Parts: sequence; structure tokens; C-alpha cells
Amino acid sequence: MSVRANRRRTHRIHVLAAATALVLGSAGSAFAAERINLAALANETQDEFIVKYRDGSAQRSSAASLQSALSTAATGFSGKGKALGLKHLRRTALGSDLVRAGRKLDRVEAEALMRQIAADPNVEYVEPNARMYPLGTPNDTRFGEQWGYTDADAGINATTAWDISTGTGVVVAVIDTGITNHSDLNANILPGYDFVSDATAARDGNGRDSNPADEGDWFNAGECGRTYDSPSSWHGTHVAGTVAAVTNNAKGVAGTAYNAKVVPVRVLAKCGGSLADIADAITWASGGTVSGVPANANPAEVINMSLGGSGTCGSTYQAAIDGAVSRGTTVVVAAGNNNGNASNARPANCNNVITVGAVDSAGARSVWSSTQKSNYGAVVDIAAPGSNILSTLNAGSTTPGAESYASYGGTSMATPHVAGVVALLQAASAAPKTPAQIETILKNTARAFPQTPDQPIGVGIVNAKAALDSLGGGTPGAQTYTNGTDYTINDNATVDSPITVSGRTGNAPSNASVSVTIYHTYKGDLKVDLVAPDGSIYNLHNRTGSSTDNVIGTYTVNLSSEPLNGTWKLRVNDNAAQDTGRIDTWSVTF
Repeated sequence: MSVRANRRRTHRIHVLAAATALVLGSAGSAFAAERINLAALANETQDEFIVKYRDGSAQRSSAASLQSALSTAATGFSGKGKALGLKHLRRTALGSDLVRAGRKLDRVEAEALMRQIAADPNVEYVEPNARMYPLGTPNDTRFGEQWGYTDADAGINATTAWDISTGTGVVVAVIDTGITNHSDLNANILPGYDFVSDATAARDGNGRDSNPADEGDWFNAGECGRTYDSPSSWHGTHVAGTVAAVTNNAKGVAGTAYNAKVVPVRVLAKCGGSLADIADAITWASGGTVSGVPANANPAEVINMSLGGSGTCGSTYQAAIDGAVSRGTTVVVAAGNNNGNASNARPANCNNVITVGAVDSAGARSVWSSTQKSNYGAVVDIAAPGSNILSTLNAGSTTPGAESYASYGGTSMATPHVAGVVALLQAASAAPKTPAQIETILKNTARAFPQTPDQPIGVGIVNAKAALDSLGGGTPGAQTYTNGTDYTINDNATVDSPITVSGRTGNAPSNASVSVTIYHTYKGDLKVDLVAPDGSIYNLHNRTGSSTDNVIGTYTVNLSSEPLNGTWKLRVNDNAAQDTGRIDTWSVTF
């Protein structure tokens, strides 16, 4: 018998002995996973663990035995080639023991250490001493109706984002119909301005003034080129509520960036608004100078324009937008609702804007009627919830009445979700991001559409949490993709575990991170590769480690020649007989 065969045979005897012990009632390593709370492992580093030893065990009665058991677990742990110590801190009121590792461990290392601890048959359970945080879910009474924040298919992941940022200190200008009095909004409203120069359309008797109150945009049949009557929309109040409604006040709705402030800028009134007024409003809102108008005391980091019309962008629109962007203001605009190409709608087709399409709760392109659907096309940058969006409103049919709430649909409703996320980003950034940087972050971190839209409406759905996570360092906009499904590794066989990436742009970075957890009773049998979507192979492990167990680790891989989108695979090839295992989980971060 060869030396390798004898070593393999000895190794297998140890494995079988452990399995036999389990059958007889001991809790050996093969079933250690049943005593490990892996679900409690967050994507953050861990250094403290709670270990419960069985009643009557030596570890429960002897400090020396306890420390010896911890030292054995630490000795058996192998994480990134670094030694590890385990220190007993105290015994809890429940009889479990709190222990601390000598350094912070990532998720893969923490799992490996927990498995080493649980290999001791006297361990009843082990779990990380996880941190708890105030929950991001607000107490607003109608928050449950705001699907756009939390929906599993198409929500923006707002509640988890709010643990990081709520928009504090950021100003969003809402260029729209103005604002109405609303107790679920007033506290977040700063002084604005009325740029409607036509006194008749403005209905305030004096044209431009410092009062941005919405006087109503209702009209009768025969007016505004329409054959029907139309009540006031209170559109600006609805949009402002989606941006920054007062939140955690036990009433009404929540805002996307609920600690941001809104500067209401009135440009739309009866029969809409003029390009000249809107251009002045963009300039003023972003901190520029408008003749005859006092300076804006609160220049906006973000402008929301849920408005539009047909035609090419034109010099006036583009000059105003370029001026705002040069002052550091991100301009977010609606794609339009005419079921047409947004290249024919302005300001959606202007340069230097973030153009927003709309999705419903299934993640499909929003449809409001047979002719009213979200605009689409190459100029649309990103999508956001835009169907059945509940927000602040007013009950008056013409002039302002009592405050109310209502659900609206349109790219007008999608746009403030994105503007709100921009506010979250700016509030969380160590230094202000440029409009170009903001657009890149939003696109790189967008969540994939759950179904391919029938027309293109951007790279994906805005993802507030992923966008904020990208500010933490490393590759801008980096995301982690994971496959946690078990894949059996049979003798002399090859198995692939796939991860599909979509909705991203560009190539992977030169420092992509691939984390692997493979349980196998003879790691020397295994060849482990990352397979790129084009079939290129990047080797991670090639039959090293001889008779030791498992392939657990994190690998840095240069993937700069590979496009991000496509199906990536972890490929494991077992090159011999007698030992088997499984791919437990793997992830790639880029």
C-alpha cells in the first residue's frame, strides 16, 4: 500500500469513527452544523461568540478545561494563515460562555471557527455575539401601504438603508406645483419660491413671489387645450412627501430621505408651466443668481423634476441643467408616461440628468392605462417604484382643502424615490459626491429587474442599501453575490455552482473577492476554479493540503478583462475515489 493510500485510509478511519460516535449518541463534528447558528452570521466581522457546553461537562465545572477546549479549537482553526487565540470573557446568566477571538474574523472565517468549536461533543451550541440595532421600520400608520420601500421584487430596500442614512443635512429642491399645508410634511419644508410669472395662471394675483404655496392647477373643459374638466392635482405635495415626509411620527407615511429638507419651487400652475420659468427655477434652486429674485438661502444638493414635455432638450434647458450640475447639484428627472421613447421627451433627454423610469410591484414596466405607460429607451438611466404610490396630498378639488393622502402613479412618483436615495448618499458621504459620481453609484448598485422589461427602462431598480454600502470603501458600487445552495461533490466528478449577475455595467475589478466554503473529507482531491461567463477559468485551489479537510477561504482574483454581467460558476473537480463532500456556499464581490 502506498504512503498516500495509507494516509487516506487512516484519515477515513477517523471520519468513520466520528460518524460511529454520532450514531451512539455523541455530538461529533459531522453533525456540528446542527449546533451552529449560521443564520446569525451577518456580513460584518465577528470576534465574540457565545458557546454553551453541556451540563455535567468538564468545561462547565473547570476553568482550566474550558480554556483547554478553546485552545484546541483555536489551534484547529486556519484562517488566512494567521494564528488565533480564544479568550474566555465571562459566563452568562443562561450558563453559556462568552469568548473572544484574538482578531476580527470575516464571515467565512467566523463560520470555520464556529465549526471547530462545535466539533467538541460537549458543545451544545455556538453562535456569534451579534449586534442588534434600532429597527429601520418606521411607525407611520400607513407605512405598510408604501410597497416601494420594502417590496421583495421591486422595492428600493429603504428600511435597511435607513440604518445607515436618513438624509440628515441634505436639501432637495422639488420643482413642481408648489406645496400645500400638511402636518406630515411641514417640519421638513424650507422656504421656497414661486417662479410662475403668469399671474392669471398662478392664481395668486401677483405672479412671481416668495410664497411657493400651491393655489391649484385645476381647469375646465375648453381650457388648456383640453375637452374635459380636471381637478387640482397637488402634484408637488405628493412628490415632496415621497422625498421627505415626516417619519416615525405615528401617522401617515414615510419619506425616502425623511431627515432631509425640501425646498418647494413652484413652476407649474393652471395649464402647466413655461420653459423660461423652469430654467430660472433650476438656476435658483441650485444656488445660482436670478435677476430680481433673492438668493436661495438653502441651495439644493438634489433637484427633483417630475415634469416634462415633448421635443428636444434645447439650449435653454441644457444651459440651466449644466449650470446646476457645475454647482454640484444632481438633477433627477422623470422619463414621462406616454409609452414612448424618452428621447422625444424633455428634460428626460437632456444631458447631465438622471432619467427615471417606473416599475410596478412585480418589477415590470409600469402601465397605468392603454396609452399611459412608463417611457423607455436609451436615455432612461434607472427605474424606481411608480405604480400605486401612496404619499401626502390635499383633499381640495380646486383650491386647497384639508390635508389628505392618496396613491398616484407615474414616472413622477418614481423620480422622488431616486432623488431621496441621492439625498441618503450625500448625507452618508465623507465628502460631497459629484453628480457624475452619484449616477455611477446608482447604476452600479441597482438591483436587477426580476423580469426583463418589455422595453428598456434603465440598468435596474434603484437600491438604496446597496448604494450606501458602496460608500464603505473598496471598489465603488461593489456588490456581493452569493449561492448558498448545497451541491454534492461525488468521487471523480465535476460540479458547478452558478451565480448570475445582471444589471451591471463595465468589467469586474482587478481585486475581485471570491469566498468559498467547501466541506470535503480530503481537500487534496479537489481542484477549485472560478469560471467566468465567457468560459475563462481562474484557479483558486489545486489539490493542495493533502489529507486535511475542507476548502474554506477568500481569494483575490484579477477579473478586469471580464464583463460583470453573465453567469459565473464555482467549479469543483474531485480527482479521486473514497472521499466526497459538498459546496456549502460561495460568493463573489465586485
